[in-house]
Amino acid sequence: MTGRKFFVGGNWKLNGDKKSIEELAKTLNSATLNPETEVVCGAPTIYLDFARSKLDTKIDVAAQNCYKVAKGAFTGEISPAMIKDCGVKWVILGHSERRHVFGESDELIGQKVAHALEGGLGVIACIGEKLDEREAGITEKVVFAQTKVIADNVKDWSKVVLAYEPVWAIGTGKTASPQQAQEVHDKLRQWMKTNVSEAVASSVRIIYGGSVTGGTCKELASQKDVDGFLVGGASLKPEFIDIINANA
Repeated sequence: MTGRKFFVGGNWKLNGDKKSIEELAKTLNSATLNPETEVVCGAPTIYLDFARSKLDTKIDVAAQNCYKVAKGAFTGEISPAMIKDCGVKWVILGHSERRHVFGESDELIGQKVAHALEGGLGVIACIGEKLDEREAGITEKVVFAQTKVIADNVKDWSKVVLAYEPVWAIGTGKTASPQQAQEVHDKLRQWMKTNVSEAVASSVRIIYGGSVTGGTCKELASQKDVDGFLVGGASLKPEFIDIINANA
């Protein structure tokens, strides 16, 4: 084994209400989850407090985004300090929907990563190429550039999980093959070794996201550089339990 603790995050995105979150929490709380896997549920901002109160303490909660400052005249934003005040320990930053739907730049994502870490949150930092970028053969160039902006803003890598999510595989039903995922994860680890340090390269968790299901998770989990998953739609269903236990 690598010594890297398997990490499974559920990104609920813009989904759920109190009734469905309570039902999902009951399902997860009563399930037998592999104790060797770290589990985090990314709830919509308005339900962070509610999700934290309903989920068992063995399951952490993440915000899906935050801003780069602690407080101020930034209508509609939330800060790491507020997230922590709700008993929430993690934040997802740089998700492709933030990048491509809401136009967040690499620079802004880097600033958010720095502030979230300074504020004591763990960060699930997302990177990934679009279909035209993969087809043009520039996957590495794109993900290395995204990773560099994140890396430039990290002092303590023990608080960071890197999530590789090929944009063409998110919500499309297309999953990168286990070999495609392993290839990029391996290249990312090599990049970390060269540009950060050998120690960080071997200890940082690199998780895969992009249409992960109960059916695809086991073979993906068996790849040596895939340290877990960031799960979208399937994290709202009971099959999330199978994904959490993929490495058991």
